[in-house]
Amino acid sequence: MEREPRKPSELVTFRPHCKKEIMKKVLTLFLIATVFAGCAEKKTPADLIIRGGKIYTMNAQQPEVEAVAVAGGKIIYAGDADGVVEFQGEKTNSIDLKGRTMTPGLIEGHGHFMGLGFNELDLDLMNVKSYEEMVETVKLAVAKAEPGQWIIGRGWHQDKWTKKPERMIKGFQTHELLSAASPDNPVYLKHASGHAGFANAKAMQLAGVNQLSVEKLSKEMNEGGEILRDELGNPTGIFNERAQSLITKQIPDETEERDARAMELAMEACLRNGITSFHDAGASRKSIDLFHKFKKEGKLNTRLYVMLTGFDPTLVYEYIRRGPEIDKENLLTIRSIKLNCDGALGSRGAWLLEPYSDRPDFSGMATLSMDTVLKISKEGLKGGFQVCSHAIGDRANREILDRYEAAFKENPEKARDARFRIEHAQHISPADLPRFAKLGVIPAIQAIHLSSDRPWAIDRLGEKRIKEGAYMWQTLLKSGAKLVNGTDVPVEPINPIASFYASVTRKTLQGQPEGGYEPAEKMTREQALKSYTLDAAYGAFEENLKGSIEVGKLADFTVFSQDIMKVEENVLLSTEVVMTIFGGKVLFEQKKRVDN
Repeated sequence: MEREPRKPSELVTFRPHCKKEIMKKVLTLFLIATVFAGCAEKKTPADLIIRGGKIYTMNAQQPEVEAVAVAGGKIIYAGDADGVVEFQGEKTNSIDLKGRTMTPGLIEGHGHFMGLGFNELDLDLMNVKSYEEMVETVKLAVAKAEPGQWIIGRGWHQDKWTKKPERMIKGFQTHELLSAASPDNPVYLKHASGHAGFANAKAMQLAGVNQLSVEKLSKEMNEGGEILRDELGNPTGIFNERAQSLITKQIPDETEERDARAMELAMEACLRNGITSFHDAGASRKSIDLFHKFKKEGKLNTRLYVMLTGFDPTLVYEYIRRGPEIDKENLLTIRSIKLNCDGALGSRGAWLLEPYSDRPDFSGMATLSMDTVLKISKEGLKGGFQVCSHAIGDRANREILDRYEAAFKENPEKARDARFRIEHAQHISPADLPRFAKLGVIPAIQAIHLSSDRPWAIDRLGEKRIKEGAYMWQTLLKSGAKLVNGTDVPVEPINPIASFYASVTRKTLQGQPEGGYEPAEKMTREQALKSYTLDAAYGAFEENLKGSIEVGKLADFTVFSQDIMKVEENVLLSTEVVMTIFGGKVLFEQKKRVDN
């Protein structure tokens, strides 16, 4: 039934005073909505604002910004200078870059953290230019040492000496001069690579190594070791690969105090060099306990991504059973395993498909059973652990890729994002180069090794092998692989600027040769920086936490004295780290120089 329309007298009308009341209510609601909208748009005050220089983000959608704001140790703004003003609060600190350049905090992609610290405490032989100079350094240490105290050092490299010893056996010096300089104090000096060592007569006497001690090495020989001997069977003092254990097990353990001091020195060195995160390539149980102690005490100011040392199978399987240790505070994460599978080119321990050009009777050696590599790859994959295998020679790289592939085929679900790595990936057969990207295996390279090693590495491998398969960075990148970069400290100094320079020039640090070695394999500056930031973070499953300057990521930054992406090549090495910011706090700032 239809309703009849109302009569005009029945229509509702508004009196003037009612209209005013409604208008007041509407205005009140509008004002309340405006206040709420203003509150919603109010920005969180920043703890720190950084601006006034060139800021490279490594974010492909926003490669450069003018300003960054930080709160609670994380980035809350990255954009233009006008926009950052909204984050200014009463207690906000500001940093004026004064035209300098800032990047994401650098990540050391492969180093030895405690080795870095102890290198600051022990004899540093990295810059000695001859055997005689090394002996003189030892003499000075002996003069200060207690009777019978061990003299320990590291960093010598016979192929970098400007003057070679008169007597050499299989490319190395012999111990007589060293033994004469220290007849009563045992001496052990590690090769720069860490894959060989040099002992004096006293050290060999304590270890029971002499002309008749061939049988002592039987176990080490089977596992990849060698004592170099002269034509009469006398040990020359050189211990290669696992044979080093004959000497090192005689050296007294470090004290807790000395360990702690080495840890402090390692963190200080990282901060001085703009390193905010560090991939520790093979940590012992003792070192891991120390890392936990420093974290608990609030003293850990380098973010550590730890690889369990494969030299301690008990430790490895203990962690595989309990699972990865991923730190919510992003300071100490343990989710990978380091396997040492061959030696180094310098000591001719790298495992090659064909013999060394300068030692035709020898092709290097495996320092770990490939059955063990396969087993740990399978178990690690099941347990959620990344496997990182040291492989320098082309045969070692092939054998490791084969074992990884077998493990992946057995467990394809877990293999989808396993991010297994090959540490160094220095010399690779051309046939194996595409396999890294295909398998999702990450080559963790150290570009600085080219600057140091390439001048003599050609003697080990010959021109053909060098040009077709050594230091193949651009080929790996073009195939789709992600490169993690670093220094292998203390094998090389931790200085990232030197490694960046090597990445983009492929020259020695003296600027040779013109155009660089095999220049087609150079990285671009963007690729090199990415290998030290975002791709290094990817290599540790941490690309969502660090590696680029984006909102929500950790506020770790490195500030350089000049624009490393633009300055002329010939002044690139003069770049200095002037500030390191860790979690939004300035933990290193270069002191201003005072001219006399």
